[in-house]
Amino acid sequence: MSNSQAVISVKNLKKYFKVYKKEPGLWGSVKSLWDRTYEEVKAVDDISFEIEQGEIVGFIGQNGAGKTTTLKTLSGLLYPTAGEISVLGFNPWDRKSKFQKQFALVMGQKNQLWWDLPAMETFLLNKAIYEIPDAQFKKTFDTLVQLLAVSDILKVQVRKLSLGQRMKCELIAALLHNPKVLFLDEPTIGLDVVMQKILRDFIKAYNQEFNATIILTSHYMGDVKELCQRAIIIDHGHKIFDGQLDDIIERYARTKKLSLVLSKKVTLKELSKYGEVKDYSFPAVTLLVPRHQATKAAGKILNELPVQDVNIEEPPIEAIIREVFETKAAK
Repeated sequence: MSNSQAVISVKNLKKYFKVYKKEPGLWGSVKSLWDRTYEEVKAVDDISFEIEQGEIVGFIGQNGAGKTTTLKTLSGLLYPTAGEISVLGFNPWDRKSKFQKQFALVMGQKNQLWWDLPAMETFLLNKAIYEIPDAQFKKTFDTLVQLLAVSDILKVQVRKLSLGQRMKCELIAALLHNPKVLFLDEPTIGLDVVMQKILRDFIKAYNQEFNATIILTSHYMGDVKELCQRAIIIDHGHKIFDGQLDDIIERYARTKKLSLVLSKKVTLKELSKYGEVKDYSFPAVTLLVPRHQATKAAGKILNELPVQDVNIEEPPIEAIIREVFETKAAK
């Protein structure tokens, strides 16, 4: 795909930081007054990717992998050490007003709402900042309020809202100007399972309603699994995978899980003939078998064991991502 077709195009992006390294103890503090030692940290180290309009891409990595640094660079908050970036045809670090009106960065651990005022006051302020016409503001505002079901809290002081309610209002504040590109950095962090699902459903609906291009970072693999078909995995600033989630599963999920319900007791030794026994508490059995032999193994079990039910399951996405990192570390 050519750069002109990509909404987001990143070529050989690097972002290095100089970090002060202080020696321990009092003497280290005194010595630092005239002799400071710095080390170079490669937060993002030569990564490239392209994202098309309407894609929701999961940006996955461990703490310190470079996820947030990349999003901040794409947003124009950080200047890259090297490389080329194009977002909607703009160089983000030029910080042109036309560009800033077309993207939004939402960080789950940061807030833009005025703590002592109702969220509605922030919404009206953003309307003025982004110069949103009245008709457009009303249409978008009504749509977002309906999707997130927050009509009853708009005039409540932000400090009195729950974390989930605040996150909903943060999203509204970020989306009032109908951004074409959305960077979501841990949007569901700290939220309970129910609220995580509500926000996932909203992100999916927003993507469908406005055909927005979205990059999502999250520690919750449920977010990525539910929202993204494609994932980019980075580790210590390096891109180690870029492709479909199904491809990750195919490449790194070496086993499948067979969940059995037995009608009669079977010895552990006999069960071990069919795979690795992970759990056995009669009548339930969990076996791990090589993924490409799972169907054959299930058929054999049905024919040879007193089984009432058998179910073939993929391993959790968290386990698969862990396998990706372990495979990379072993090389």
